[in-house]
Amino acid sequence: MKKKLLALILCISMVAVLLAGCGGGSKDSGSADGGSEDANIKIGIIYIGDENEGYTASHMNGIHDAIKELGLSEDALIEKTNIPEDESAYDAAVDLAEQGCTIIFGTSFGHEDFLIQAASEYPEITFCHATGYQAASSGLENMHNYFDGIYQARYVSGVVAGLKLQDMINNGELTADKCKIGYIGAFPFAEVISGFTAFYLGARSIVPEATMEVQYTNSWADSSLEAETARALVSDGCVLISQHADTTGAPSECEAMGVPCVGYNISMLSVAPNSALTSPTNYWHVYYKKAIEAAMSGDKLPTDWAGGYEVDAVGITELGDSCAPGTQEKVDETIAALKDGSLHVFDITTFTVDGKQLEDSDYVYDGYFHESELAAAPSFDFIIDGITAD
Repeated sequence: MKKKLLALILCISMVAVLLAGCGGGSKDSGSADGGSEDANIKIGIIYIGDENEGYTASHMNGIHDAIKELGLSEDALIEKTNIPEDESAYDAAVDLAEQGCTIIFGTSFGHEDFLIQAASEYPEITFCHATGYQAASSGLENMHNYFDGIYQARYVSGVVAGLKLQDMINNGELTADKCKIGYIGAFPFAEVISGFTAFYLGARSIVPEATMEVQYTNSWADSSLEAETARALVSDGCVLISQHADTTGAPSECEAMGVPCVGYNISMLSVAPNSALTSPTNYWHVYYKKAIEAAMSGDKLPTDWAGGYEVDAVGITELGDSCAPGTQEKVDETIAALKDGSLHVFDITTFTVDGKQLEDSDYVYDGYFHESELAAAPSFDFIIDGITAD
């Protein structure tokens, strides 16, 4: 009897061992939906903010969407939030490298120098930096810059704003000579200048008399300062507000003042349901998917990458109810023209700088400034006639 009992126990034990080996619940064995994944891939990303700030939220959405599309486990991603543009960015990059990340992303302009430093020390790891410009000149094969052609979406959002101004003119709320736009810019960098110029050109394609005043906050995200700047611009006679700033501060204030506005990164309808028209936004998952696939396959990434409407990497958020009639139709027409190349945002026949048209150069040929084509980061940094910037 004892021998039979012992044999039974041994049999049960062997079955248990076999079941443990075959039916494992390892997080690295596959995605939740049964798809396959590369158990060796580990992804690190460094954010300047967190999910409560629009710019960072758009990057978070992008990388999580890319991971989902690739069938990877969320455990493959290590995120570093609220990393300032100082030595902390280098420390974060080193920590991600030491944790075994195969590819590391940095998402804010001021992170670049610190990522380059880390990339030089970890040549086997791929480093990718958003909004920067130094990858090509760094001499590092593992350093890359990426950006989206957001200037295109800003132009489209400017068209939306111009249609709103024209509607206000038609309704007798203002005259064309009073169409002054206010713009809240973070810093006087090419990225910001390119963006607000594109927005203005879009608005002026509808209302040629429009002018624009830009005020800088010298901060990517300062909700109270952005609200204060919106108030100052309205006090200066601005009848519509837009922004290259990362919070809901300005749209919230515009809602309180009853002034139409265009946001950035995310829809502002939740805080400005009566004032928000739309927001230009980035679909970062397009690049994140491409870069992660390259890291998994061992393929080489381009040193500079920038994608716009032609790869569906940019767009605008849903239109608010306060938009002018016919806005969606005009938006569709404008996007189609950008995609087929019949419309160029920086067509040099549509603007002047100090009364003169831009001349041919490395960036200017075939009648337009070739933004984000020679390098990922925006390069247009001219203050065109019709805009004042302080």
